Amino acid sequence: MIEGWHIHTLIRGAIPIDPDAPEARQWLREELAKAPYEAARPTWFDRLSTSVLDWFTSLTAPSADGFAAWVPLLLTVAVVVMIVAAVLIFGLPRLNRRSRLATDLFGVDDRRAATDLRRAALAAASHRDWNLASAEMFRALARGLSERTILIVTPGTTAHSFAARAAEAFPGERVRLADAAELFDGVRYLGIEGTEQRFLALAALESDLRAARPLHREDPAQTKQP
Repeated sequence: MIEGWHIHTLIRGAIPIDPDAPEARQWLREELAKAPYEAARPTWFDRLSTSVLDWFTSLTAPSADGFAAWVPLLLTVAVVVMIVAAVLIFGLPRLNRRSRLATDLFGVDDRRAATDLRRAALAAASHRDWNLASAEMFRALARGLSERTILIVTPGTTAHSFAARAAEAFPGERVRLADAAELFDGVRYLGIEGTEQRFLALAALESDLRAARPLHREDPAQTKQP
C-alpha cells in the first residue's frame, strides 16, 4: 500500500500544476482551439451587425446643451432625405423609360431577346413560313443593335426610320438595311409574300451586323421619340 501511494505521488509530481507564463498561454490557446469555443466565437457577420447597431445608437439625440451637439444627427438625416429624393425623382422615371423602350418593337410589345427572336425566325423558316421568318429576323436585328446600345428603338419607330439610323452606324450596309426594312413592311402590312431568297439575305445581314463594329453609337439622351 505504501509503495502504491509513493508511485501515485511521483506521477502527480511529474505533472506541472504551476506552469510558467509561456506554458500557461500555450495551454490557453490549445483549450480555446477546441470545437465548443470555436463555435461560440463571434462571426464576421456578428461583428458587422454589432458595429452597425452601435453606429445607429450613436445617432440618437445627444443630451449636451447647444445646437452644435445636434449637427451630426441633422446632417445624417439630411443626407438620407436627399438620397431618397434623388431616387424618386431621377431613378424611377429612368427605369420606367428603359423598361418601355426595351419592350416596344415596331409597335408591338415584345419582350424577347435578340437570341429568342433569331431562334423564332429560324423555326419559322424551317416550316417555310417566309413572312413570319422575315419579320422575326428583322426584329432580331433591331433588338440586337439595341442590346448592344448601338441604336435605341423608341416607341413609334418605323422599320424605315430604324434602317436609316442604323445606316449611320454602319454606312456600308445602307442598301441592305433599306431592303430589309422594305421586306419587313411588305410582309407585315402590304400583303407581300416573303421568299426564301429575301429571307436568307436578311439573315445574312443580321449575322454580319452582329459581328460588325459600328462607326458610332446613338446617345440615348439625344434620341427623340418620333
